[in-house]
Amino acid sequence: MSRLITAMTLGFHIIFATLGVGVPLFISIAEFIGIKKKDEHYILLAQRWARGFVITVAIGVVTGTAIGLQLSLVWPQFMQLAGNVIALPLFMEVFAFFFEAIFLGIYLYTWDRFKNQYIHWLFSIPVLIGAGISAVFITTVNSFMNTPDGFLMQNGEFTAVNPIAAMLNPSTPTRVAHVLGGSYVTVAAILAAIAAFALLRKKGAKTYHKKALKLTVISMFIFSILTAVAGDVSAKFLATHQPEKLAAAEWHFETEENADLILFGWLNEDNEVVGEIRLPGFLSFLAHGNFMSEVTGLEEFPENEHPPLWIHYMFDLMVTIGFFLLAISFVYLLFTFIKKWNANNKLFLWLITLSGPLAMLAVEFGWIYAEEGRQPWILRGYMTVEEAATSSPYITHMFFLFLLLYIVLGTLCVITLRKLFKNNPAEVELEKRYPVIEKGVSE
Repeated sequence: MSRLITAMTLGFHIIFATLGVGVPLFISIAEFIGIKKKDEHYILLAQRWARGFVITVAIGVVTGTAIGLQLSLVWPQFMQLAGNVIALPLFMEVFAFFFEAIFLGIYLYTWDRFKNQYIHWLFSIPVLIGAGISAVFITTVNSFMNTPDGFLMQNGEFTAVNPIAAMLNPSTPTRVAHVLGGSYVTVAAILAAIAAFALLRKKGAKTYHKKALKLTVISMFIFSILTAVAGDVSAKFLATHQPEKLAAAEWHFETEENADLILFGWLNEDNEVVGEIRLPGFLSFLAHGNFMSEVTGLEEFPENEHPPLWIHYMFDLMVTIGFFLLAISFVYLLFTFIKKWNANNKLFLWLITLSGPLAMLAVEFGWIYAEEGRQPWILRGYMTVEEAATSSPYITHMFFLFLLLYIVLGTLCVITLRKLFKNNPAEVELEKRYPVIEKGVSE
């Protein structure tokens, strides 16, 4: 039940955390382009994205607070052991959020207050920096749980704690790169999906939505490549530092050279892989950059330390969606540059619309893989999940209490966003604010 309540909280929170990291970057880019090109469509993009962002930040604050509360209530033994190690990054994450929130308030309330528009744009920089740093600090905590470092273990307690070394543990660089890249590509896909769906509905402001689509799809392509590179580096890190996680994800049971990469498939009753696609030597290349290298199999680890084998499906789904986003964005850009092809045909617009929810699912699958792949450990090598969990008989009550909270928050979020944008579409706002360009809006 402790695992369920935390899984539910993280699964809900990560939606808003991902938006919180990625949206400020696109607000800043859109406003900068709008100022530079003197294009009011991009200015309005930044304004409308900023309004929606505020709503998601408000929900993220509540769910983030719930996570902090649950660390103490649901995992008391873990906090007793490691609380003095992770206290600094948790505090710094809160500091980064307040830094972001202060400048977000300034940014929102100073539209059209400066003759030089670049001054207002500069206020977006601390917002996106604060959002990014917040993600970095909280990711260091999760990295520490995977590769604990920066302390000595004496008499069952952590002593001689070096919080900086704990934050800069071996998995921090790769995980931070993957989290940031994944957030940016996911938000790009979501914003592209919104623009594509608006074009499919054929309701006014086509120029506005086409510009939004082009900006976000270009970003999706760039960040898909960067995220794929970060994923490759992460796989090589796992092969060295958490080989059991990589082996479980790839159903690699025996240590061998020239190991095959297994895609899809399933396990039969004898734990034999059936219906898979095998890429000869590619697991060795993924793990060590050499097709003939040796990859450690699950046989090298005690059975009670094996991660659950179903994480293979999470890994496959995450990677498949990642390549789907890369392919769709690449083909769209190819069609854009070859003028005689229509990049905004219905099929492509539907595929881009689909990419938004798929990208968020990829984030969910990736985090499930990351967390379940560490099992049975909550703190790898030092404490299991079972040892860390609360023994309180009221944990079931807490589960349903938080479930109710998330249902209410999710419902309020959807209602508020619908009221904010459906009742105030872009074409109406463009006509009110910039009547000079009204004729170009419906082209």
